[in-house]
Amino acid sequence: MRKLIESTFITLDGAIGEPHVWGQPYWDTQHNEYNANLAYGVDAMLLGRATYEGFKDAWTSRAGDPIADRFNALPKYVASRTLTGELEWNSRVLEGDVAQAVADLKAQPGESIIKYGTGELDKTLLEHKLVDEYHFWMYPVLSGGDGYRVWDGFDTVHLKLVDQTVFESGIIVGVYAPK
Repeated sequence: MRKLIESTFITLDGAIGEPHVWGQPYWDTQHNEYNANLAYGVDAMLLGRATYEGFKDAWTSRAGDPIADRFNALPKYVASRTLTGELEWNSRVLEGDVAQAVADLKAQPGESIIKYGTGELDKTLLEHKLVDEYHFWMYPVLSGGDGYRVWDGFDTVHLKLVDQTVFESGIIVGVYAPK
């Protein structure tokens, strides 16, 4: 069975919105290598609608960069109530019950699936225990209270630390699995 891996950028005060604003000063060689290892260890992406739209615009404009080329080439599955059918950027909408569609994807042969972006889809994934591994990229940034907070409105969930990576820039990636 394939693993579903969630990768989320987060500030010290819990903000996840607009990482292109507060995270960019930290996107260095170590950051890129870690991200490349994640991208090359999977064979598909799972995205919510908002992340799909933001990523599509950002990554398609960066062709020629090895990570961008990898992101652009991967098949993408999008959870959305408003988008339908085949989409641009090698993507398609998950049909029917999202939890069952994700469980079916995980049951297919292949490598792991990476999920970027944290939001409404995560409530469904948590409720159905579909995420196998979380990569929380903790940035040494305080956002000052603005923006969407990770896991707002979620019930308590206990995780176990299975790995960690500390970058010279101060980013700490904690890898967690469900308990």
